Amino acid sequence: MSNPVPTYTPQRLTYTTEAGLHLVADAWGSRDAPPVLLLHGGGQTRHAWGGTAHLLAVHGWYAIALDLRGHGESSWAPDGNYTIDTFVADLRSVVAHFAQRPVLVGASLGGMTALLAEGEAPQPVSTAVVLVDITPRVEGQGVERIRAFMTARPDGFASLEEAADTIAAYLPYRPRPQNVSGLAKNLRQGTDGRYRWHWDPLLLNGMPRRRSPDRLLAAARALRVPTLLVRGTLSEIVSDATQAEFLAAVPNAHYVDVTGAGHMVAGDQNDVFSSAIVNFLSEIQ
Repeated sequence: MSNPVPTYTPQRLTYTTEAGLHLVADAWGSRDAPPVLLLHGGGQTRHAWGGTAHLLAVHGWYAIALDLRGHGESSWAPDGNYTIDTFVADLRSVVAHFAQRPVLVGASLGGMTALLAEGEAPQPVSTAVVLVDITPRVEGQGVERIRAFMTARPDGFASLEEAADTIAAYLPYRPRPQNVSGLAKNLRQGTDGRYRWHWDPLLLNGMPRRRSPDRLLAAARALRVPTLLVRGTLSEIVSDATQAEFLAAVPNAHYVDVTGAGHMVAGDQNDVFSSAIVNFLSEIQ
């Protein structure tokens, strides 16, 4: 008879950055296990990683999913500063709390943050880097479509059902959930009763200044730790050309395509994505 798969309940953590912001995280697994730090994309929250974090814990990792500044339950920047350098500085502050270097898994904004934090560090700050549907150069039309979606409903939604309908229209290849209660983790209900995305609206002011393809490419070329690029086959952000440029810059990098997934790979095909991460980490241990 096989042993039952352990079930982990996430532990809430709070990290204080050098800038004085409080960043909230959920952690799965044993603190003594090798850490994996999960960094979500712009406009998302730590809850994007729940399934992946639990599977990592089952396989012997200590998985920490972080709300970036301005997202979820973490502090909003009092000065409205959401340039990429602030996210990198926050990440370095969090990593300094760890007894051992973590694996960095970052999607989109989180991936750029991880890439710069590792690639520009004089000494490695991580044991490996996983970039989820992000490359130094990306497709501009895809970026604009995402930005349009993020800014389309400044007045929010009357209900979770309305929010689910909006997401389903934006992601027609992803089945609309019958139970929409899980959306409450990614939305905040205001005093007017309406639901809005759980991020600081000023976040978008930093977006034009956040991306520097040449800087990101230089950081990629400087990577000295095992690296994995995960791409959704339906991605509107990472193309064949930008993927090829990254893999040429990091010739020892591993690469995985996730069929049926778009830019939000973990949300679109979580089981396949999570297995790919676990397989990569088992190879480099």
